[in-house]
Amino acid sequence: MDMKSIYLLVPLAPLAGAVIAGLFCRVIPRWVAHTATILGVAIAFALSCVIFKDVMAGNTFNGTVYQWMTTGDYKFQVGFLIDQLTVTMMLVVTFVSLMVHIYTIGYMQEDPGYNRFFSYISLFTFSMLMLVMSNNFMQLFFGWEAVGLVSYLLIGFWYTRPTAIFANMKAFLVNRVGDFGFILGIGLVLAHFGTLDYNIVFDKAKSFADVTIPLFGAGSSVSLMTATCILLFIGAMGKSAQVPLHVWLPDSMEGPTPISALIHAATMVTAGIFMVARMSPLFELSDTALSFVIVIGAITALFMGFLGIIQNDIKRVVAYSTLSQLGYMTVALGASAYSVAIFHLMTHAFFKALLFLGAGSVIIGMHHDQDIRNMGGLRKYMPITWITSLIGSLALIGTPFFAGFYSKDSIIEAVQLSHIPGSGFAYFAVLAGVFITAFYSFRMYFLVFHGEERFGKAHDTHGHDAHAKHDDHAASDDHAAHGDDHHGADEVHEEHHGLAPGQKPHETPWVVTLPLVMLAIPSVIIGYIGIEPMLFGDYFKDAIFVNAEAHPVMEELHHHFHGAVAMALHSVTTAVFWLAFSGVALSWFFYIKRPDIPAAIKARVEPIYTLLENKYYFDKFNDVVFAGGARLLGKGLWKGGDVAVIDGLIVNGSTRLVGWIATVVRFFQSGHIYHYAFTMIIGVFVLLTLWVGRV
Repeated sequence: MDMKSIYLLVPLAPLAGAVIAGLFCRVIPRWVAHTATILGVAIAFALSCVIFKDVMAGNTFNGTVYQWMTTGDYKFQVGFLIDQLTVTMMLVVTFVSLMVHIYTIGYMQEDPGYNRFFSYISLFTFSMLMLVMSNNFMQLFFGWEAVGLVSYLLIGFWYTRPTAIFANMKAFLVNRVGDFGFILGIGLVLAHFGTLDYNIVFDKAKSFADVTIPLFGAGSSVSLMTATCILLFIGAMGKSAQVPLHVWLPDSMEGPTPISALIHAATMVTAGIFMVARMSPLFELSDTALSFVIVIGAITALFMGFLGIIQNDIKRVVAYSTLSQLGYMTVALGASAYSVAIFHLMTHAFFKALLFLGAGSVIIGMHHDQDIRNMGGLRKYMPITWITSLIGSLALIGTPFFAGFYSKDSIIEAVQLSHIPGSGFAYFAVLAGVFITAFYSFRMYFLVFHGEERFGKAHDTHGHDAHAKHDDHAASDDHAAHGDDHHGADEVHEEHHGLAPGQKPHETPWVVTLPLVMLAIPSVIIGYIGIEPMLFGDYFKDAIFVNAEAHPVMEELHHHFHGAVAMALHSVTTAVFWLAFSGVALSWFFYIKRPDIPAAIKARVEPIYTLLENKYYFDKFNDVVFAGGARLLGKGLWKGGDVAVIDGLIVNGSTRLVGWIATVVRFFQSGHIYHYAFTMIIGVFVLLTLWVGRV
């Protein structure tokens, strides 16, 4: 089999599994659905490994597979660009997706939508592969919209739940805002470059560095590269959940846990980070765009981390962690450290998938209770989930020698060395984020796996920062009240919610724990293995472009690097290490040693707590300004345009005009000859008058 056929098989294998499980979901047994989809993703992963080996041997590919439309001078093609950046994403997407597919067998075994779910997640994998393998903007946009569509289907998988439908519609609409900017950016590329092919655009980019375009009229203008890059990044803000287009991501928890892991680790949210890294030849031509990127990323990294501190739903803690870590990746992009951003994307994919799947394992063991205030002491009941979750948490907070340490510390150092406007604030944000991440991560870890067992006990009896039942539980109760029969691992009737008195948690079956172990391995070693070739070698030599003269961050970072071991050993003398250590120590003191303190702090800072609980009022602002404004605009167009102009003037107005003319004419249609004679005389008189006037 030639390499071009292998390239085609990588996305087509998951698509074939999705078609089998989807089209025949009502007639095939469950084992056929999960076998077909797992086999398809496994083939994609195996072939990605073959392609990785071929690329490492120096063989890259950029070519057209199919030309599907020609209009004028523009050709719209399906093509693949296979280089180091692409193959890295292919390996991450297919491996994490494979683990999620296997995990889903155990997690969704009681759900009546079992076959449909496997079809969706396999289709999700296909969509993401088409996105990362594309060699042109049109195919990129196809994959971009496809992952958005499938995420809509998956977030609202339990479609009879009002909260799930609200969440998937919210995700869909917020991403439409980002995608509007994205397609405008693609339109600027097509209008000025005359092509959508990456290589041609990148080759021509320097010649457009000084080109300006009108902005809001002829009196002002903006750099073409700045406008294009900012518009493209607005698309990334939607997909990769950057402030203020982040509001959909926490609500995506309404979907089953496996899809939460897939969305948050390897697929949809990484699309924006990948896209900006791929567009590095364009972003390097605009410091304004880079400054915009780094500031947005810093705000997201810091302020979304704060929200993780007060969450009591185990999945939402991990969700806000994802938001914060995406901010770190975005900050690295803004600092021109694109390879560092992709490196953190890769390490994060493994340990974040591990944390989400670990959270799902806890939910199963706790009989579907997601509130961490109802847990405690699970270490002895769920040893595999405990140790793998600990590994994921250690990787997340940047513990030396773990995967997250090498990528996260590299981001912080790169931002410190950057001179892009806004880098000072970004450095403060990512540094403060280290302490915050360590605090909320181990707050969850200690409350879940250590301390006193709180199974079946009432909230707020141990001084934890408790508040009313979380939205997820309310959603489950509401769902149960409607009598829906879709009750998977996250969705059960209220009477079965949580452990019964005297009941103990239990370890989950091997189809759940095996993916945890498989994800824990790269969460430990992949950073140590990858840092030198990916950041300081020639791994991304032709895939990522950096203007070293204008943005010498990577060169300065290389100057400070003396090996993976030396970096880890040196870290114990840095502020980053001690901030992380302080966060862990404080969380242990608050939630194990003195659990009365958080409640006392909450009482003293109630306004701040209320602000965080309401997520900085972004949702309310969107409801009032954007949703309310859209409704007001729609009502105005309806009343003023549709009712008044179209119906009132054009449709009904023309009817009234014809009726009035008919009424006048009716007077002359009396049947009397003298009326007809009079009409003829008047008519002749009018015609003569017009003729004389023309002469």
